Amino acid sequence: MDISANIIKVRNAVIGGDEPCLCAPVVGEDVGQVLREAEEVCRKKPDLIEWRADFFRHIGDQERVLEVANELRRVAGDIPILFTIRSEREGGQPIPLDEEEKQQVMKVVCESGAVDLIDCELAYGERIADVRRTAHECGVRLIISSHHFDGTPSKEMLVDIMRRAEQGGADIAKVAVMPTSPEDVLVLLEATQQARRELSIPLITMSMGGLGAMTRLVGWLFGSAVTFAVGKQSSAPGQIPMEDVRAVLSVLQKYSR
Repeated sequence: MDISANIIKVRNAVIGGDEPCLCAPVVGEDVGQVLREAEEVCRKKPDLIEWRADFFRHIGDQERVLEVANELRRVAGDIPILFTIRSEREGGQPIPLDEEEKQQVMKVVCESGAVDLIDCELAYGERIADVRRTAHECGVRLIISSHHFDGTPSKEMLVDIMRRAEQGGADIAKVAVMPTSPEDVLVLLEATQQARRELSIPLITMSMGGLGAMTRLVGWLFGSAVTFAVGKQSSAPGQIPMEDVRAVLSVLQKYSR
């Protein structure tokens, strides 16, 4: 397969190219915290920023959500913004919205033009089609994700999850797992490598926690296009400060060419 088929461009970020993109999460609880954190993160020049809106305590107020999204766009400049409302079952914060209300927030954020990518969990099932339609009508890239905090599925199951994300219309497929052994970490990397060969979209994969931290540093060698790194605050177990990720990537890239 032509590996260039796996590449997409979002603003100035090339996702799926020879080098991994660094994505820094923003997890503030109110407007001021979100914007201050975003300003600090953007000074470190990540390739992407992710607004984890499930941390935002005013997530039920669409006007405030849109206010923050538009201000984030101003702060980020040409840095692409990923909008995510992570469900509690997949590691997110409790929020006062049902699935229909959550989908409505995603819709208005896409329509605002403030964000470039949106995360939709594979578990959304039939609702994915509506999210995909809205995202693509608004020129927003769709990440279909699946998070497994209770272990690491088999290689075959992980590849199938990413395949189903592609079949569901994802522009990017994302899988995160929790390892209980070094062998689990290898399973994630092997699944990434196989899916990279078989699928035609970029992939984001990671093994979480301390045991899986290495995947955030070497996953790109196996086909993971984006690594999440701490700009200000972590949004998931095992994330590494952006400065450390860049230092390690610099060494690895120097000797892997």
